[in-house]
Amino acid sequence: MDNHLLAIAERIRGLREILDISTAEMARICGVSEAEYMEYESGTRDFTFTFLYTCANRFDVDMMELLTGEQPRLRGYCLTRAGEGLNIKRREGFLYENKAALFRERLAEPFIVTAPYREEEQDKPIALSSHDNQEFDMVLDGQMKFVYDGHVEILNPGDSVYYDSNRGHGMIAVGGKPCKFLAMVIRRNNER
Repeated sequence: MDNHLLAIAERIRGLREILDISTAEMARICGVSEAEYMEYESGTRDFTFTFLYTCANRFDVDMMELLTGEQPRLRGYCLTRAGEGLNIKRREGFLYENKAALFRERLAEPFIVTAPYREEEQDKPIALSSHDNQEFDMVLDGQMKFVYDGHVEILNPGDSVYYDSNRGHGMIAVGGKPCKFLAMVIRRNNER
């Protein structure tokens, strides 16, 4: 079993227990069955970005705390060089590179995301997820097929989409190569 996965699972379980939140409530909040939630919390199921983000918001902690066990410490500004950032390998094949993981009290989560191109995904329905808040995605390289609430869009380099991420949305790389995009998950004013 992956030790990193187990460490994240232990932090999630520990915070849930400290805050006296039932597994049933967490499952409801995360939009999964209680059995699926227990798989996440035991470390037998790999975490999705949406699951981690939702847990962090419910526990009122920075997502970095769930991933690393440490709190962000920087104020004022946070410089992240090209190719650097806190790498999060979630959602099979997707790489999320958090570009401000060390900055305290962020109002947004900025990521460079690389979505792999998979031939087998091209003619299948795109898996949808949802999470609180709003999101801005801008394609940097490659092409993205974006699905939102019954709408389907193809985005090319320089194209962007801003949306309410509480509704089902999903994306895949199209055009025969991976898609790299900037993703900004933006919190509402009353959230951490």
